[in-house]
Amino acid sequence: MLHTLKLLLPALLPSWNFFDVIAPSPRIQFALLNTKNETPQQWQTFRPRPDNITFKQMLTRMLWNPRWNESLFVMSCAERIIAQHTQPLVRQHSEDEILKRISQELSVTLSPEENYLQFRLELVQRQGEKLRHDIVFHSRIQAL
Repeated sequence: MLHTLKLLLPALLPSWNFFDVIAPSPRIQFALLNTKNETPQQWQTFRPRPDNITFKQMLTRMLWNPRWNESLFVMSCAERIIAQHTQPLVRQHSEDEILKRISQELSVTLSPEENYLQFRLELVQRQGEKLRHDIVFHSRIQAL
């Protein structure tokens, strides 16, 4: 009985010490290119968070939110790219997953001249009163 209680207690009274380290937050930005040799000029944020949501949307999201779950997966891939830069297979898998998700989402809205896709990772961290933005990774350019 005591063993069962020990297992149940963390579920009833969760600890908020689940972060090892508070690290800068990665943002995923993408650019659509006409040619493979083009230099990206205009970067767009992938799945930007809404500025605000209604109370009804918040309640619905607590019960059903597959898009947010997928966004969390994509974010964990971005974090893996940053953390596992010395392990090419892990980085390659994460890069492939992010490119796949961006391609799937853009497949509906692409114009005929946009044939290539590239994403980059931007780290946002607070320094005093200001936010610092650092670009830490550029993906390969992939044909759509």
